[in-house]
Amino acid sequence: MDYLSTIKQPISQELDEFVLRFSDSLSHTDGLLSQALEHIKNRGGKRMRPMLIFLLAKNFGQVSDVTQNAALGLELLHTASLVHDDVVDESTERRGQASVNATYNNKVAVLVGDYVLSTALLHISYTRSDIIVRELANLGRTLSNGEILQLSNIRNQIISEDVYYQVIMQKTAALFESCATIGALSAGASTEQVEAAKVFGRNIGIIFQIRDDIFDYFDSKDIGKPTGNAAYSTEDNMKITKAVIPAAGFGTRVLPATKNIPKEMFPIVDKPTIQYIVEEAVSAGITDILIITNRGKGLMEDHFDRSPELEQILERGGKTEFLEVVKGISELANISFIRQKEMKGLGHAVLKAKSFVGNEPFAVLFGDGVIISKKPAIQQLIDHYGEYGEGVVGVKKVPE
Repeated sequence: MDYLSTIKQPISQELDEFVLRFSDSLSHTDGLLSQALEHIKNRGGKRMRPMLIFLLAKNFGQVSDVTQNAALGLELLHTASLVHDDVVDESTERRGQASVNATYNNKVAVLVGDYVLSTALLHISYTRSDIIVRELANLGRTLSNGEILQLSNIRNQIISEDVYYQVIMQKTAALFESCATIGALSAGASTEQVEAAKVFGRNIGIIFQIRDDIFDYFDSKDIGKPTGNAAYSTEDNMKITKAVIPAAGFGTRVLPATKNIPKEMFPIVDKPTIQYIVEEAVSAGITDILIITNRGKGLMEDHFDRSPELEQILERGGKTEFLEVVKGISELANISFIRQKEMKGLGHAVLKAKSFVGNEPFAVLFGDGVIISKKPAIQQLIDHYGEYGEGVVGVKKVPE
């Protein structure tokens, strides 16, 4: 008999009843919601959380209807958090099957997660225990705070031991601590016994998460979970995919040429300056670009847009080489534009990109100088950012 079977043996009947209750709680007659809930039920899992609740309840007394509803409420709360986490993390897989957001979309996943969370609250209310309700309500707040803490540190190349334990304490440790606590509470344990159960659950959670994180550094199918994807791996977390190009200036240094033609559209050989900037960004792995413009800069938008009429003429004339060049310009990246309605300087222009970049690292590119090098300047800056995890500025020495 394996270790898990040995642990489950004293509570096998209670666990079987829980599985039936859990399945029934996620049943619905509506088509789309029913399909999504069935998708979640198919995940299965070891049921570690209800196991811990039942074991603690039996240690201090017996597994009652209160215990069952508390366990069901906690498991549903945890399930809802996983559905929402997959949306936040843009995860496509959960426990070996496609995540809800990957199977349907983010909107469906968020709404299904909300439904599961509401179902959790319903079953928690069935305990008719104010202290258990408060315990699980605080757990929900703690888990959310832990997720935000992890997100705020995920782009740091070096995570301190203190921060690592803070994240664990507000995620896995908090979850296991609540399992042990409500198990003891549901069985009528004394204050001292509940406190001892709380410490026990917390320590089990810490051990469980450390072991789980160690497995993330091993690429092995024998472990029984996805591996080789450490939570704080910097390879993906440090990647920069967004760039901002300020191009709203009047170009007064080259008047009168810029009276009607944006300086960014001045050609260098056979391409406008702005295209060289975009191509350099794309060569460094950037996929989304926001160009800050002003009145009279519409030529830039036209340049990166499709030109069906021109493409048709080139195709009819058999000029396939030029056709590919013209089409390629509009397919360089996901390029969008926003206007700086008031000329309040460079900082104000970059600030216009706030909603575009969100909390992600991004590059700012200027077209005021030509830098020729084997490795593009922006790629050099991105490499340094990946190495140090801090903002990097590229400067050029100019004559006094």
